[in-house]
Amino acid sequence: MSEAAAPAGDIPPFRYTAALANEIENRWQDIWEQQGTFHAPNPTGPLADPDHPRAGAEKLYVLDMFPYPSGAGLHVGHPLGYIGTDCFARYQRMAGRNVLHAMGFDAFGLPAEQYAVQTGTHPRTTTVANIARYKAQLRRLGLAHDERRSVATIDTDFYRWTQWIFLQVFNSWYDRQARKARPIAELIAEFSGGTRPTPDGRPWAELSVAERRAIVDDHRLAYVSEAPVNWCPGLGTVLANEEVTADGRSERGNFPVFKRNLKQWMMRITAYGDRLLDDLDTLDWPEAIKLMQRNWIGRSIGAHIDFPTAVEPVRVFTTRPDTIFGATYMVLAPEHELVDQLVPAAWPEGTRDAWTGGHASPRVAVEAYRKAAAAKTDVERQADTKEKTGVFVGAYATNPVTGAQIPIFIADYVLAGYGTGAIMAVPAQDERDWAFAEVFDLPIVRTVQPSEGFDGKAYTGDGPAINSAAPDRGLDLNGLGVTDAKARIVEWLEANGHGRGAVTYRLRDWLFSRQRYWGEPFPIVYDETGAAIALPESMLPVELPEVDDFSPKTFDPEDANSNPETPLSRRRDWVEVELDLGDGPKRYTRETNVMPQWAGSCWYELRYLDPTNPDRFVDAENERYWMGPREAGDCGGTDLYVGGAEHAVLHLLYARFWHKVLYDLGHVSSFEPFRKLFNQGMIQAYAYTDDRGSYVQAEEVVERDGGYYLGDAVVNREYGKMGKSLKNVVTPDEMCAAYGADTFRVYEMSMGPLEVSRPWETRAVVGSYRFLQRVWRAVVDEQTGELRVTEDPADDATRRLLHKVIDGVRADMEGIRFNTAIAKLIELTNGLTRLSATPREVAEPLVLMLAPFAPHVAEELWRRLGHATSLTYADFPVADPALLVAETVTYPVQVNGKVRGRVEVPADATEETVRVAALDAVAATLGGKEPRKVIVVKGRMVSVVA
Repeated sequence: MSEAAAPAGDIPPFRYTAALANEIENRWQDIWEQQGTFHAPNPTGPLADPDHPRAGAEKLYVLDMFPYPSGAGLHVGHPLGYIGTDCFARYQRMAGRNVLHAMGFDAFGLPAEQYAVQTGTHPRTTTVANIARYKAQLRRLGLAHDERRSVATIDTDFYRWTQWIFLQVFNSWYDRQARKARPIAELIAEFSGGTRPTPDGRPWAELSVAERRAIVDDHRLAYVSEAPVNWCPGLGTVLANEEVTADGRSERGNFPVFKRNLKQWMMRITAYGDRLLDDLDTLDWPEAIKLMQRNWIGRSIGAHIDFPTAVEPVRVFTTRPDTIFGATYMVLAPEHELVDQLVPAAWPEGTRDAWTGGHASPRVAVEAYRKAAAAKTDVERQADTKEKTGVFVGAYATNPVTGAQIPIFIADYVLAGYGTGAIMAVPAQDERDWAFAEVFDLPIVRTVQPSEGFDGKAYTGDGPAINSAAPDRGLDLNGLGVTDAKARIVEWLEANGHGRGAVTYRLRDWLFSRQRYWGEPFPIVYDETGAAIALPESMLPVELPEVDDFSPKTFDPEDANSNPETPLSRRRDWVEVELDLGDGPKRYTRETNVMPQWAGSCWYELRYLDPTNPDRFVDAENERYWMGPREAGDCGGTDLYVGGAEHAVLHLLYARFWHKVLYDLGHVSSFEPFRKLFNQGMIQAYAYTDDRGSYVQAEEVVERDGGYYLGDAVVNREYGKMGKSLKNVVTPDEMCAAYGADTFRVYEMSMGPLEVSRPWETRAVVGSYRFLQRVWRAVVDEQTGELRVTEDPADDATRRLLHKVIDGVRADMEGIRFNTAIAKLIELTNGLTRLSATPREVAEPLVLMLAPFAPHVAEELWRRLGHATSLTYADFPVADPALLVAETVTYPVQVNGKVRGRVEVPADATEETVRVAALDAVAATLGGKEPRKVIVVKGRMVSVVA
């Protein structure tokens, strides 16, 4: 009979039950809040506290990836990382460190806005209510956050500084010689002083205002660009490359994504490609995450080559410039900027019918092809399995090494946003180029000798160069290996003005505009010429105005040609504004796009440090204390950052970029935001479907006779994510009500290593519940409520067990091995059950070691043990080294490979003593015979060969 079903009289009055746990937990949460128990003192400012027990102590900054407050609230998988960081932070406070641990909310985003479009409810109303619910749920778990430091990205006091950081980026440029960002004013000073030449060599003073502004804007780290972007009509906004799935759909909502030319704000993250790549070596991150970032940045070494045309050269980038002799045609992306200039009014004489797409003129053919390409996603365009399509633009380029005229095509397998948007097609060395060449009957020239026995089409391996000589041009690559051939051709290209060696990146500049309402407004206005003007800091924040309609312009989710219209653009009284920006009142137009959700999450860890500062986004001394480098060469940043591996590219790459800009400009002391990264696993769950394939409520399913049943009907079990659609959600609220928050915390931490995903099993929670009941009984008499603690010393075996557990738990806590730490505490607790009373010298260390995992019951037991103050800052137990040395060692004794006996000897016994004892233990097995050999493996075993 369970406790819940047992008559009240059968349950001892002072047993640790769910009801008692809930009473204890609510009371201690109130005490912690009233006393500001988890407040971490800053070195300066309003959050400084010289009387704090950890003031002046070694600091530790523990950070969680802060959540988006969805309307569904938390399920039991969400707080896994939060409980883990809480256990770690609580331990570190007890170990003597000043620990900063705060929680905020990434509160801008599409879900609230989409709900607003559907219901008319303001996104702020929904989001604030969701944040309140999240805070209540997190408080119920006993998380030891410094609540004074909590922020939400939607707070104007927060996004004022997000806008300020944007202005720092906008008003900066990247000096490639210095390898750092510098203020744009210094660039202007170099141009005006003549130390930096203008692009066309004219003196700065002779340039018009518009010409100067164009040159400066072309250097800014934040700039406006009209370029191909990922247009998602279903969401009414453009998306960054990282927000588009591998099958060419939106990560949120699963809508199709198309390429469109739109004017958008961009961040020049590519300028930092080398540093983002090289500085990964300074980080204590999982290697898998580093590899994902390296692959995303995608540094490639090759050459830019110019192919002359009748208008201007077409520039390509290739990692295999050594194959240029095999370039028999060129392919441009349909959106390439030179296409319109290249297309003639009529087809050149001799144009093959297969090249025209069946159209009477090149212009008609190109426009028809462009329209078809625009209706495809990038993934569809690049699919290797699809038949290659394209159309001749009616123009030719010159291969610079052969002098041959080669036709120029447009084809959708070349993307404008990658490389230069143009390729030199070498069909003999590229499978897609070979397929295209076959369709359009184009020449194929091998320039790399295939390996012996190769009888395929395109050869993509290495080998000596062949068919690669132009004696009249002083160029011969034949016989050279790939490395030497690359070096030789690059040298020739540079000497003859046809190209140069280059490094490119897969990484694209960061698309920073969203055509939505619920985001940070840009601190930008446009003057009568259309030039972007930064607002002065005194005009921040630019607050979101109220609007009547949250939806973007009516759109067709499947129509690539639908046009965006932002909700803000309809507030003309807000958009059109008169301002005095230093040269008298003038009319300006505000930017009507908003920043992406990533903006606030790029820097929130810095605002936790100094959240009430009205004058700076963070005070320099506070930033240096919490995130500064420990020593020369150290990257600095948070000491521990815990979150899901799904943020390997998006958030982490963007945050690193913003942080590096702030570092270059002298605003922060660390050049990386997150020194150590830890990825927690996922909690997954079983789900069940009936014979129709419909999901049924998981909690109503029972297991019997080796199957799973809903009532009398057999159901199928599957394993995966927890979610409402799968009807397998378990909430922490349910677990807290049924067992208490401490039990829930202990169960989540004991399920397995924190970094490993694991299945949720509600029935297994009772094991953690019973463990806490045993701890309670070790200290409190269930019948009387009196202490079961004696002042008598512990016996030697108990004392040795205690110190062995202390030593192991400390090591596990430092190594974030919480499941094994809990296993050791269970071992110690079980060892106390044989005692009539628990010695205080064991009870107090047990309670202190339990505190990181089950803080409420630990506080209650600590108080009952006679301590008037919280154990939050009590010293974590330290093992006595003398008690860690075993007094005796038990040796298994093998005879011919089989264990035939065991012998216990003093730990410091000599090898001869062990040998004699072992032979005595197996004397009967040996039957009086003298063994051939006796091997003593010290401290482990004895092997006897009979």
